[in-house]
Amino acid sequence: MIRVDNKPSILVIGDLMIDEYLWGSCERISPEAPVQVVDIKKETKVLGGAGNVINNLVSLGADVSVMSVIGDDEVGHDLKHMLDEQGAKSFLIEQKGRKTSRKTRLMASHSQVVRYDKESKNNISPESVKKLYAKLQEKINVYDTILLSDYDKGVLTEDLIEKVISYANKYDKKVLVDPKGTDYSRYKGAYLLTPNKKEAELASNIVIENDDRLKDVLVKLKDDASLAVSVVTLSENGIAILDDDKVTVKPTVAREVYDVTGAGDTVLASLGFALSLGYDIYTSVEFANLAAGVVVGKLGSATVTMDEIEEYQASLHKSSIELHIKSREQIEKIAKRLKEQNKKVVFTNGCFDILHKGHVSYLNVAKSFGDVLILGLNSDASVKRLKGEDRPINCEDDRAYILSALECVDYVVIFDEDTPYELISKVQPDVLVKGADYEGKEVVGSDIAQETKLVEFVDGKSTTSTIKKIQKVK
Repeated sequence: MIRVDNKPSILVIGDLMIDEYLWGSCERISPEAPVQVVDIKKETKVLGGAGNVINNLVSLGADVSVMSVIGDDEVGHDLKHMLDEQGAKSFLIEQKGRKTSRKTRLMASHSQVVRYDKESKNNISPESVKKLYAKLQEKINVYDTILLSDYDKGVLTEDLIEKVISYANKYDKKVLVDPKGTDYSRYKGAYLLTPNKKEAELASNIVIENDDRLKDVLVKLKDDASLAVSVVTLSENGIAILDDDKVTVKPTVAREVYDVTGAGDTVLASLGFALSLGYDIYTSVEFANLAAGVVVGKLGSATVTMDEIEEYQASLHKSSIELHIKSREQIEKIAKRLKEQNKKVVFTNGCFDILHKGHVSYLNVAKSFGDVLILGLNSDASVKRLKGEDRPINCEDDRAYILSALECVDYVVIFDEDTPYELISKVQPDVLVKGADYEGKEVVGSDIAQETKLVEFVDGKSTTSTIKKIQKVK
């Protein structure tokens, strides 16, 4: 998993559009023609095309800029407003007579009835190309990486592509491209392209029947476009990389696939994000695989956050123990997201010094009360105040590491106060769990949680008794 120590600055150039959805229900057929009559209940709009790449970059935490050409129309004005709301810095040229792309989908009972598009597909004017290029020359040093999102709507003309890649290379800026069409020589000099298997086969005129043909495709695409690295996405089989004449396939990590819409945008965005942070192509592709694994588990064009990727990786590889240890700020975001996913959150806390059967039994029962167990762990300073100067036996880092390795524990958060009240107020758990010795006593945080459960301890099992037994052996 990559670490984000700084906020990369990434420029997206490409075809922007609005994806509009008209949601309704259908209960009758029109008397005028044999078609459904849809009663519209709701309308939603989201950024589409290159806008979905922008959405993903913003959700990952990048500082995003966008350059494109739109029409001087209502759709264009809406698009500008949506980019502003996302926090993306935009340089948009309004070209007279051009229609800003809008794709409208009529949805009845969650099924698409029809889609109709209003857009211009012709190339942008030479004057618009000149203005975009001038802006790039002015701002080139601001960006870590440049992404070209080509939806074949006319913004990325051959002239503009050649100018962007050539100028970026002069400043050692990587250019990543989500390509269209079959002539990839128009992207000559790019760092890499991100075609899927079908697109790569059409562009190379080679059918990928086996590993040898896969290498042939990768080599041809690299030669045709003079790429630094050649990449082909292989859907459920992962992503293939040709680097220094060696083919490596990084397998996919998707558990469930609900919808592949927008997965290509996520791959482009996540690759650009990781490479901008200085990671090599192999680590970046592994990160992109994780990001794609998250979005294909969602319905519709989707975005992905770093927290979701970490959580997803943790669910795939339980051995990644450190991923289960969170800061207070991280756990607050995670708890909020879990609530949005209708997960039942359980919270408990304690010192858990010298882990024993009683602890594990208690935590296993606690987890049974919900979907996710968050454990608040007393810091070393907190334990000393509660238990005395000779405690804890194990430091907080060791205790957190051991506890987070348990199957029943989803997250561990260290807190320094004498009570976990402040932490509980951030988590807002559905269920608060404490030991049965709290029977008849006030449980800290019970006013916040929806319910409080008390769990019996295993007889004869305690940290104190364990310490006494060790002292006798000495």
